[in-house]
Amino acid sequence: QQPTVRGWEQLEGVEPLATPDDCLEAEAIAKADEQVVALLAERGFTDLALVACDPWSVHAAPQQLQGRRLLQLFMYGRSSPNDNAYAHPLDLVPLVDMHKKCVVHITKHSQAPQIPREDNNYHAELFPGPWRQDIKPLDVLQPQGPSFTVDGIAVTWQKWSFRVGFNYREGLVLHQLSYNDGGKQRPVLHRASLVEMAVPYGDPREPFTRKCAFDVGDYGLGCCANSLSLGCDCLGHIHYFDACMADSKGQPVQLCNAVCMHEEDVGLLWKHVEYRNGHSESRRSRRLVLSFISTVVNYEYAFYWYLYQDGTINFEIKLTGELSTNLLSEGEEHPTHGTLVGPGVNAQHHQHMFCARLDMAVDDAQGGKGLLVSEVDAVRMPRSPDNPCGNGFTAEETDLTTTNEAQRVAAPERARIWKIKNPAVTNPVSKAPVAYKLMPMGASPLLLADEESLVARRAIFARKHLWVTPHSDAQRFPAGDYVMQANDCRGLALWTKEDQSLVDADPVIWYSFGVTHIVRVEDFPVMPVEVTGFTLKPFGFFSKNPGLDIPPGKNAASKLHHGNGIANGAPNGVANGAANGACCSKA
Repeated sequence: QQPTVRGWEQLEGVEPLATPDDCLEAEAIAKADEQVVALLAERGFTDLALVACDPWSVHAAPQQLQGRRLLQLFMYGRSSPNDNAYAHPLDLVPLVDMHKKCVVHITKHSQAPQIPREDNNYHAELFPGPWRQDIKPLDVLQPQGPSFTVDGIAVTWQKWSFRVGFNYREGLVLHQLSYNDGGKQRPVLHRASLVEMAVPYGDPREPFTRKCAFDVGDYGLGCCANSLSLGCDCLGHIHYFDACMADSKGQPVQLCNAVCMHEEDVGLLWKHVEYRNGHSESRRSRRLVLSFISTVVNYEYAFYWYLYQDGTINFEIKLTGELSTNLLSEGEEHPTHGTLVGPGVNAQHHQHMFCARLDMAVDDAQGGKGLLVSEVDAVRMPRSPDNPCGNGFTAEETDLTTTNEAQRVAAPERARIWKIKNPAVTNPVSKAPVAYKLMPMGASPLLLADEESLVARRAIFARKHLWVTPHSDAQRFPAGDYVMQANDCRGLALWTKEDQSLVDADPVIWYSFGVTHIVRVEDFPVMPVEVTGFTLKPFGFFSKNPGLDIPPGKNAASKLHHGNGIANGAPNGVANGAANGACCSKA
């Protein structure tokens, strides 16, 4: 059957995302502009091959340019082709009209400033050395191959089953995730992905008020995804999934090695020593890792879904890459909204605010239609005849039955978690509904911009940690379908404008989390990873520890290092840990 166009809708007042072709074209337009070329020459750059132009979507465009399709270009110089451009920020920020193919505005200092000239490189060919000499090989070997099986996009591993998806906007998507419990395939997640992120910068001076990218909606994580390298990005016995997307002309483009899948040892899963006779039982934990990495201009975002043998799911983002640097503003002697990471090189404080869409299933064959979300807090009991010593505390659970009730923030002082439970299925031991719990990771900051600011109006999702809405196939992206240059939120703000019931509504969870990046000198010239994410953990989903059936065994490849150090307390450790030599075997 020949493919046909099934529908066509003309949309007004919105902009599609900026494709990689758009970004390259914007740089070429700027470098062809006579005024830009002249201004670069005033700053000592006549070889345009040594000028880098970072293309950013335009947040809060100047009033006279509203309604145009714009990209702004933060400009940098290089001392050589592979030099780190972010060590040499320029003051020039041209705005390019992508329809008219011309520069329509340039922000700059009133006079040509002194450009930082000191190189600061991470490129292996330019690193001055010396390299460390004390790193020895650490190999991950699986002589019998991996424990997973793959059939197209369908994967099974350690009782888990799921399907792998990938698209231009979200990147990696997990579908139909279930766990085999005693021969029964029990649904856990229907669909899960990262659906938006906002990166607002905290400098209130021009032009930085325009500096706030919505990387999922403005560029597309799939469009920016890397082709991963064996032994560098992924270590061990690797399976890759390729991705097929469309370019700006609608032609298919295959991205090889878009998603990496492998197993990792992650230490102990469980252990206990019977101190009376010294018998030890322990099992090591392994996890299945699915990952992809997107380069969004200066930053790398490495996204990881982890599946564990005990039914735990973890989502982690590792932020790395380059800081988006700038010169100090005119009249600014020392950065008030950033950190100097080199002579004259300022890196502004900013936030990375993420939002994941979780369509849970939790033992519901209908994809989660009957699920209910609740909030659980640990609450101190007041002193009373029932609590005479004052040590009592309880777990208070509150069902979130409407969209207004389900707009929540994390409360670490209360050990707050959220349960996604299935009232139709009762745990045989606890007699409570089977459930998974959603657990925050780390500091869990909220958006710092003023609530009336354009950032806050567009990034409504980042003003709360938890949102829950009734399921709708049309509701995929919390900031709206068309985010680029939007002046408001066309997603969650509209979907939650009226209070709606969440009972029997197939609830969808929007979980917001992130990083407030107060920049360090150590983040330059390339940033060590900063980690954020969340965890989904079974909460009365199973009738006992689901990792009990992992067989005992010692790793025969492990070797004893014969050094001359003696740890304090070693005699006690031997007595308690290895009296009968049964550290991980049956006795």
